[in-house]
Amino acid sequence: MEKTSLSRRISVVVLTHNRADELVATLKRLVALPESPPIFVADNGSNDNTVALVKTLFPTVCIVECRGNLGAAGRNRAAAYVGTDYVAFCDDDTWWEPGSLQRAVQLLDAWPNVGVLSARVVVGEDKITDPTCSVMRASPLGSEGLPGPALIGYMAGACVFRTSLFRQLGGYEPRLFIGGEEELVALDVLASEHAIVYCDQLTVHHHPSPARDSGLRRRTLARNAAWIAWLRLPWPEACRATMQALTTFAREGTLARDGLPMLRGLAWALRRRNMVPHHVLNLRERVRAGERQIAAPAPNTRAKPTVSKANART
Repeated sequence: MEKTSLSRRISVVVLTHNRADELVATLKRLVALPESPPIFVADNGSNDNTVALVKTLFPTVCIVECRGNLGAAGRNRAAAYVGTDYVAFCDDDTWWEPGSLQRAVQLLDAWPNVGVLSARVVVGEDKITDPTCSVMRASPLGSEGLPGPALIGYMAGACVFRTSLFRQLGGYEPRLFIGGEEELVALDVLASEHAIVYCDQLTVHHHPSPARDSGLRRRTLARNAAWIAWLRLPWPEACRATMQALTTFAREGTLARDGLPMLRGLAWALRRRNMVPHHVLNLRERVRAGERQIAAPAPNTRAKPTVSKANART
């Protein structure tokens, strides 16, 4: 597939906020890709020199100024400008390995039932595979009729979407901001009869930014899990997720500060409630059953406490 034809097939959207140095390093790698994809930067209201730097150093990159921090929904603004069949997403501290976008086009062309490809993520200079990817690779849903293991979720900063599907679903919900925002989209992808697939043939590099607040992320993940459950999942799951969120807030000493806004948001969620079909719930249960089987101690052995590396990163 020629480079000129690829540039008409797939674009890249990069999400950023006040991380100019990381963004510049990422864009240097993206503009050098052999696929020469159109690149769109969704700037979430940065008040550093992000916009000026991009305009000066990367004149071929389209920067979409969101005029405020929209969280994950900033990706929606940039994706609205995409004119290619497929759109690859990354963040200001992640970038696509050369050849991965070409392979993504080939796979999505060959498997029209696939809506999203989730890439292998390698972390740091040592290129260690992210633990989440190891879990995805071992998905109990299998890969029959697909280019890789079927999933019920994906990694928002390391995925390729059919552009038409992303727009049809409305992209990311602004109220969720950042933190597990892809779970709601994943449920809607599956409900639309499209598959989500893990693909080892696509690689994204991740050099995590030090600018992170792990406590805030834990609380946002808990809140969003509750809201998403009320939006799409059965009542018992919605109640369970709500109690888990309140427990998280209490443990972190933010029960009033975070709990009350979450509960007020339930009215919004209920107005938009649209439970996913049973086949999606069945997929979720199969994945959970597989996870329970892996976590179960072997017969005649004493279970030892473990720490999930995937969760420990947050």
